[in-house]
Amino acid sequence: METEHETTRRYRSIWLSDLHLGTRGCQAEMLLDFLKHTESDYLYLVGDIVDGWRLKKGWFWPQAHNDVVQKVLRRVRKGAKVFMIPGNHDEVFRDFIGLQFGGVTILEDTVHTTADGRRFLILHGDQFDAVVKYAKWLAYVGDSAYTVLLTLNTWLNAARRRLGFQYWSLSAYLKNRTKKAVEFIGNYEQALADEARRRQVDGIICGHIHHAEMRDMDGILYCNDGDWVESCTALVEHADGTLEIIHWADEVRKRAVARDPAKAEKTTQKAAA
Repeated sequence: METEHETTRRYRSIWLSDLHLGTRGCQAEMLLDFLKHTESDYLYLVGDIVDGWRLKKGWFWPQAHNDVVQKVLRRVRKGAKVFMIPGNHDEVFRDFIGLQFGGVTILEDTVHTTADGRRFLILHGDQFDAVVKYAKWLAYVGDSAYTVLLTLNTWLNAARRRLGFQYWSLSAYLKNRTKKAVEFIGNYEQALADEARRRQVDGIICGHIHHAEMRDMDGILYCNDGDWVESCTALVEHADGTLEIIHWADEVRKRAVARDPAKAEKTTQKAAA
């Protein structure tokens, strides 16, 4: 019998970005679980869905990554409107702006109107990253270092699973405690808010920096839907237009507690020891 946490959740809209399919860092199983337990009228894929940078260096495409693509295409067949806005890692799709693949419409950016009438500009956000825009070679170097960190993250969580611990992101932990990273995130958020103000919309929805956030910036609602290599987060719109960031690792943890409270308590005690 399904518990309250296992029932399918219905949303008006869902935003996902930075899946990085084609890399070992992609949390595909967690993403598949999210897609299994959610439905929506609109699904926006906000860039870096497929990691072309990594695939050029070496092919990696396990069945779980193929299953993610199939789950998305199944949503189209069920009547959902699905849009893809390419990012810097899947920039090859920018050559196909305005076309459809399997019913998924490719857009450079777009404006979404929520159920309560607010207008949100949607774009990936790499256009506002000076390193990506003006020093792409440096972005490639940084990407290689980041890949090493994600590999460590994958090994660490494999060990944690064997010991009975829940998912935890080493890379996100380090990023949130590095002064330069915090400063970069703050500057990025301000640049995106300024762009939303310039375009005369109520808010902006983006990805790119792998840092889920939703906050008011002088009258502009800044929303970043996060990623599926570190934090496993999504932005959702409820039927009344309310927006919310979902941390799916927390949802998986809640289901584990609902299924077996005693086992979950033991895991918590281990983590505290």
